[in-house]
Amino acid sequence: MAQKDRGHYALKHAFNKKPNQRIAKAIREKVNNGELSCSNAFKIAKELGASPAEVGLTLDLLEIPVIQCQLGLFGHRPQKRIVKAAEVISTPLEEAIHRNLVKGRLPCPAAWEIAKSLMVSKMAVSMACESLKIKICNCQLGAF
Repeated sequence: MAQKDRGHYALKHAFNKKPNQRIAKAIREKVNNGELSCSNAFKIAKELGASPAEVGLTLDLLEIPVIQCQLGLFGHRPQKRIVKAAEVISTPLEEAIHRNLVKGRLPCPAAWEIAKSLMVSKMAVSMACESLKIKICNCQLGAF
């Protein structure tokens, strides 16, 4: 959500959606200063056997923002976005990115899978995308 919408995350969802109480409890245990890091959201999903999307929905319904995106795209202070363009991109990385594009964009889950399969950091994938002028879309937590 855009900065102007901050604090109105639940509005992205149907009015009758209710937070999953099991996930909400885990979130409340890890929340810090009213925010939850991307990595902690994924830890919660793994610990509870929930999908990242379920954790993201619960965060939205609780009006808790996600910070410190593991791809460096949002939630970092003070500059918000910390990803920079890569100076060099390996051929396998560039090919994997292009193979996984959907309508010219790279879905977040594909970025994570590329990082895992090529044994590079998630940030390396987003930096390559930055150099290639490719946007990353479909945040697994629903933040973008």
